Amino acid sequence: MSGKPLVWRCRGRAIECGARTLVMGILNVTPDSFSDGGRFLNHDAAVAHAVQMVADGADILDVGGESTRPGSDDIPPNEERDRVMPVIERLVKELPDVAISIDTRKRDVAAAALESGAAIVNDVSAGADPAMFDLVRDAGAGLILMHMQGDPKTMQQAPYYDDVVGEVKEFLRERLEAAIFAGIGADALCVDPGVGFGKNLEHNLALMANVAQFVDLGAPVLVGPSRKAFIGMLLDLPVDERVEGTAGAVAWLAGQGAHIVRVHDVKEMARVIRVVDAIRQAGS
Repeated sequence: MSGKPLVWRCRGRAIECGARTLVMGILNVTPDSFSDGGRFLNHDAAVAHAVQMVADGADILDVGGESTRPGSDDIPPNEERDRVMPVIERLVKELPDVAISIDTRKRDVAAAALESGAAIVNDVSAGADPAMFDLVRDAGAGLILMHMQGDPKTMQQAPYYDDVVGEVKEFLRERLEAAIFAGIGADALCVDPGVGFGKNLEHNLALMANVAQFVDLGAPVLVGPSRKAFIGMLLDLPVDERVEGTAGAVAWLAGQGAHIVRVHDVKEMARVIRVVDAIRQAGS
């Protein structure tokens, strides 16, 4: 088993979290994302890549139109919306059995995506805009609440914590409570400790080493280690050579009870997870 079995309810979908580790495939429809910026700006290329990720084992697709890499600038909502909407509209039609997530901090972008059939909002600001909670509640959508210290422009300048695991866990607990107070069902919520978002190498390693503590919050736990800078620091490798490092992180996270991993290299990580889950199940 991968963590405590939970059902994550997202617009009529019942996503089982725990029987096996789920894979969220990353689809960046951006010119400047840290790993694959520009590769999928073309809508046909983006859709084709999404279809391939599902064939390779993706359970959820996370579509983003604004880079949140360290140092990135905000873009206007209309520009972000124009990037993602043609892709989401096609994916909803071509992959009706796959939950589509919109990766955005902006209420208006999330609203357009949900109107077109997306089932999940992946909000790296954890509802910094209170209107996001109202939107998710009214749509019956799933919501991912992520921890980030600062904002993408400044978050890696000097991240500091007295107790990174305790502080991130308490933040996520508070945001869960705020979302529930706003009327969102507890079973519609998911948490993400935000590896790489306002954390240095030691912070990221501590969060992953203690991922089981986040399972204690009672919501599905999603972690996104894919190709991130901490892997580059550990292995002294560029972004395009971090598949093995990502696999090591994914194997650890699955083994420690994370419910969902968010990755670029779906085929490779789905294979890693199948082996880890089989070992876990044999020992249960």
